[in-house]
Amino acid sequence: MIYILDFLLSLIYPNVCGFCGKINQNSLCEDCEKKLDEKLIYKIDKKENKNFEKHIYLARYEGEFRKEILNYKFADKPYMYKTFSKLILKNEKICEIIKSYDIITEVPIHKKRKKERGYNQSELISKEIAKNIENIKHQKLLVKARNNKHQSILKKEERQENVKNAYEVQNRQIIKEKRIVLFDDIYTTGDTTNECSYVLKQNGAREILVLTLAR
Repeated sequence: MIYILDFLLSLIYPNVCGFCGKINQNSLCEDCEKKLDEKLIYKIDKKENKNFEKHIYLARYEGEFRKEILNYKFADKPYMYKTFSKLILKNEKICEIIKSYDIITEVPIHKKRKKERGYNQSELISKEIAKNIENIKHQKLLVKARNNKHQSILKKEERQENVKNAYEVQNRQIIKEKRIVLFDDIYTTGDTTNECSYVLKQNGAREILVLTLAR
């Protein structure tokens, strides 16, 4: 299935390595891949006292990797989704884990923020993963009910309250007893993914794996 946004992006942007900008059909050049391999850790954490069971992330949220994620989110570079997706898809162990789940979805952003940015960076990646891993489907399960403050500008103790009741379920009927991968770009305190997981669990999700680019 070809997504309309994918088609539009392919018309505007050629396939390039998202990190260095060189033309590359695989969206990740060999030089950048070698540099990244030194930073990628592909960590799998089991979670206790959270509303999700596991968390997988690729790297620490620091240095050049942090810079590139921020460029992707805020510098009008939606095409970078292919490069970040490639980093996930090239790890066979992670792909095998994802393959055992039923649905992949993303942390939503408010419609006002999406209109300003033009895209939800997490949605682009979660759709790309679903297109390239068998047995798992992409579904939009959550909506952002209110346009709350950016988590990044808040103190640690303020973040949990900021996301409380900020998310609502869409497509409740398909959540029951499903094993769900919840994708977000960054994991800091975990309050956002924990709140989203809580909403999904309250609506019948059986198990949730949180997948992020960085922590």
